[in-house]
Amino acid sequence: MIAVVEDDPKIAALLRDYLVQSGFDALTFSTATELRAILPSLTIETFLLDVMLPDEDGFSLCEFIRRSSNAPILFISARISEADRLRGLELGADDYIIKPFSPNEVIARVKANLKRYQNTQLSTDLAIGPQLTLDRSALRACLGELCADLTAVECALLGALMSSPDRLFTRNQLMDVIYTDGRIVSDRTIDSHIKKLRKRLASIGQESCIDTAYGVGYRYRPSTKTS
Repeated sequence: MIAVVEDDPKIAALLRDYLVQSGFDALTFSTATELRAILPSLTIETFLLDVMLPDEDGFSLCEFIRRSSNAPILFISARISEADRLRGLELGADDYIIKPFSPNEVIARVKANLKRYQNTQLSTDLAIGPQLTLDRSALRACLGELCADLTAVECALLGALMSSPDRLFTRNQLMDVIYTDGRIVSDRTIDSHIKKLRKRLASIGQESCIDTAYGVGYRYRPSTKTS
């Protein structure tokens, strides 16, 4: 089920029609309140959110959804500033599409994000092949019998990323995780820690599990390859 939260009835109908034609079940909501009321009784696989809604903005709705769901969230909005796009991604959205949009492009992005999400669920639920595990007390990441020793900072970073697979974490969010004393550090500090962490994970065959979203941050994508 795809949930479309859009107060413009023409845009909502257009998105619903294209989604249905592409084989998806879709429900439209004109307010955040409507979605909130019915959300506990539905299994939503992807959310399409407008930012400017009549009762609350889509950003706060995104935060609400992320408290209970890791399903893909795609913003579709006429607010085109970099600040708005970054804010949406920082709050946990997976994509940000600018209005006016191509319906076919929206469908393509829905399919791509949904496929990543389903692959993540598959790797978590079925444990395909050996899975990366993190032993916080021992400061160690292991893949089967192969283990890599980590520093405390690297362990905290990896733990944060692994807590929400496929979620994009900004550098600022990761700074808050590893520097709880409020010290001021640069983006390059996080980049340096990630670079070192990747080298350690490469020693156990997990060099590609941390993706970079250039200019924004990082996400963890567990391997779905069989052993």
